Amino acid sequence: MSKKHPIISVVGSSGAGTSTVKSTFEQIFRREEITAVSIEGDAFHRFNRADMKAELQKHYDESDPGFSHFSYEANELVELERVFREYGETGKGKTRHYIHDETEAERHGTPPGHFTPWDDFENDSDLLFYEGLHGCVVNDEVNLAQLADLKIGVVPVINLEWTQKIHRDRASRGYSTEAVTDVILRRMHSYVNCIVPQFSETDINFQRVPVVDTSNPFIARWIPTPDESLVVIRFKNPRGIDFPYLTSMIHGSWMSRANSIVIPGNKQDLAMQLILTPLIERLVRDGRRA
Repeated sequence: MSKKHPIISVVGSSGAGTSTVKSTFEQIFRREEITAVSIEGDAFHRFNRADMKAELQKHYDESDPGFSHFSYEANELVELERVFREYGETGKGKTRHYIHDETEAERHGTPPGHFTPWDDFENDSDLLFYEGLHGCVVNDEVNLAQLADLKIGVVPVINLEWTQKIHRDRASRGYSTEAVTDVILRRMHSYVNCIVPQFSETDINFQRVPVVDTSNPFIARWIPTPDESLVVIRFKNPRGIDFPYLTSMIHGSWMSRANSIVIPGNKQDLAMQLILTPLIERLVRDGRRA
């Protein structure tokens, strides 16, 4: 952690909805005139698309079907820790982009399935913003959680997460339901062992819970809407959180535990604005003073 150069880490699985949360942070940064440098978890994958396909086949041939993008060994976590540490100490660092499709390829001039060259962060930023799969990993090699100043988990209940992933991958990536299901099954071991433990390290978790039937996410025709959902917001340390203020400002909300508040799904953006804005302002204010 660094007073002078704070780091915010948003962690969620594939299909969890971290991109939506990222847009809320961007609104806050823009409104509060905060200069943030952003890095994506995909930038720290170890393999490009073709090499990853070969690596998956190699593990499958060796009777290790659990290897996936979620696995520690499929990602450059030591490099990610180095970037976190360097930014915390100096406010400087490098990142790159993983190119998913032709639209991104046109923008960056790099073919789909490959990485752009490493580029320096812009100077004089107020904070570093990470969004991806592994921003709070603690294992025998790295401790990313101790280097981040504000850690956010985005954790829909599992059937909703799968529903969102299936619909996204079919619509934007052209995969069949069967292909996405195969990916979900292949990732299950590393999901349990690499992704889930991070949500015990996060400061705040946002968990969307549908109030419609999602018993079989593999045949769901629609993703439950925010109006068909509740969001459970859990604070690791509730000290200093003004729960009466939050429940008065967010219509239909209530406390379910001493460290948790439940809100209507369509109030998530409002809740994030109310909760996160003062926390971010404090980080930036302390950084500028330092």
